[in-house]
Amino acid sequence: MPKIDIANLPTDTRTNYPAPLDRSVEGRIRKRLGNAVGLDQFGVNLTTLKPGAASALRHWHEQEDELIYVLQGEVVLVEDGGATVLEPGDAAGFKANLANGHQLVNRTAQDAVYLEIGARSRHERAHYPDVDLLMMRDEAGARYMHKNGEPYR
Repeated sequence: MPKIDIANLPTDTRTNYPAPLDRSVEGRIRKRLGNAVGLDQFGVNLTTLKPGAASALRHWHEQEDELIYVLQGEVVLVEDGGATVLEPGDAAGFKANLANGHQLVNRTAQDAVYLEIGARSRHERAHYPDVDLLMMRDEAGARYMHKNGEPYR
């Protein structure tokens, strides 16, 4: 099995969220571990959240399970039912098609680091309960649109 040279992996700070929603994840830095070894059934990211940064807009997936494991620092898991502090050694999982919007937020003055692990479905819909956003992925690729189906321009 090939060893991943994590220190030399490129970092990814981009998002495909339309403006101005893209600002919500400023300060999120990912190293895509799964991509580095060609995984295509699930993704694994080593993610750093700078102080004040969020992992994503609060969302849930119809087809994809997700799991996070905190390695360093502290994040707040924000879900429909409230907020929970997660520290190193804590984990949380999100079952596909469970309509419970979730995100991680770093509310401290220190970096937080965690692993993100998630399924990669060819067909997916992600729902964003707090904003007018829907993500669809199919044979035409991934795209963001308004909840009424109109594309963002």
